Amino acid sequence: MFRVPSLTLAVAGAALLAPAVLPSGPAPQHRTAPVAWSGNPVSAADLLARVSDCTQVSHGLYRTDHGTAATIPVCGTPDVVHWKADLDIDCDGRPGPRCNAGTDPTFTSATAFAQSDGRPLNSETLPHIVVPAPSAVWDYREHGVRGGSVAAVIHRDRVQYAVVGDVGPAHIIGEASYATAEALGIDPDPRTGGTPSGVTYIVFKNSRVTPIEDPDAAVALGEELARRFVDGG
Repeated sequence: MFRVPSLTLAVAGAALLAPAVLPSGPAPQHRTAPVAWSGNPVSAADLLARVSDCTQVSHGLYRTDHGTAATIPVCGTPDVVHWKADLDIDCDGRPGPRCNAGTDPTFTSATAFAQSDGRPLNSETLPHIVVPAPSAVWDYREHGVRGGSVAAVIHRDRVQYAVVGDVGPAHIIGEASYATAEALGIDPDPRTGGTPSGVTYIVFKNSRVTPIEDPDAAVALGEELARRFVDGG
């Protein structure tokens, strides 16, 4: 699976990392510890049914890789933005035994958003997704999305809750961390892994997990927001 490198702090520049001015709307949903959900887990089928139609909010279309046709719109509802694409493996961030310069030819040791202690995210252990850099096609910051926003990533019958953790090229969409792919049953190898299609990304507007590196908090908040979304609340 061909992967282009995600933009890092050095490449993206300070402009991408400046505090975003978010649209008016519900107050951000903050969680610092897991919150038990009393109902049944939200199924992949339930989430997919809610995003079966596309009201396009991007001003153009995205490619899944360099050299491919631009065919992917970003769609939106009052509560979420969503798209359906491939999944390329993002192994950037803190190096480990599976994500490092030896295992990944495009590896960089930084991520666009950092942990609460200032260190880059760990793509091996933290489920996170990559959003395209702001451009004339789409600017994620204008749709209530930021570092730490909660996403539901769906492949076949699996749902994995993740955070927005990195920023990629402005014209390409469809990338998630090693940990996200592994949890979805997708080959996470940064050289040969990923999947060419069939992955749905749903990002909940004005949501945020604090600290960003807490995967349990992302799951708890994701399940809560997913239930509200599916139930139409």
